[in-house]
Amino acid sequence: MNFELTADHIEMVWRLLAALFAGALIGYERSYNGRPAGFRTHALVCMSSSLLMLVTVYEATWVRTAPGEIRLDPTRMAQGIMTGIGFLGAGAIIKEGLTVRGLTTAASIWITAAIGVLAGIGFYFPLVVSVALTMSVLSIFRWIESAMPTQAYFQFDVRLARDGGIDEDSLRELLRTHGFSIANFSHRYDGEGGVKRHGMVMRTKDRKAVSRLADTLEAHPAILDFKIAPTGD
Repeated sequence: MNFELTADHIEMVWRLLAALFAGALIGYERSYNGRPAGFRTHALVCMSSSLLMLVTVYEATWVRTAPGEIRLDPTRMAQGIMTGIGFLGAGAIIKEGLTVRGLTTAASIWITAAIGVLAGIGFYFPLVVSVALTMSVLSIFRWIESAMPTQAYFQFDVRLARDGGIDEDSLRELLRTHGFSIANFSHRYDGEGGVKRHGMVMRTKDRKAVSRLADTLEAHPAILDFKIAPTGD
């Protein structure tokens, strides 16, 4: 089978690359701010949407009808497929406490379904391009994502002895010296046990700062117990 690269093929590649770049750019902003749906998830979702639109825009290149035949709308079947795949993708998303996992897996299921649609209609050129781009997002983009500067968010809960010599200002200063900024600081006092409880969301650009903070808290005599949990994926 002879293959000839046409202007339409080049246009398809540019559209897929444009979607990949746009999704990755938006996803980076989400990853930088510590949100679960980040760099790779947005790139895959945006590219899969572009891929499905190619099925409609270039319908004349893969639908063959003879004059006088009744013409059906094959894109309706694709719509039903993607609706069903949405339920499968939702099942891959898991919430563990404050952490959400499986968003990238759900996005990969979505684009895999779109690639399956292309295989079913015999739209092989965008299929090959989309498989290559998807594999790049899932593998190469993982390395890029790990090397990019991002902010990590953590939920921090701590119990303090009432007369332990550490107040709110001292606790805030301790966290700042370890490279954390604080938001949503809450107070609770257990009068019967004489214990103060504080909860807050912490943000840092240095993920290793968490282990250093934990070591400091363990050694502090006023800290009764604490919990630090990531809030992102």
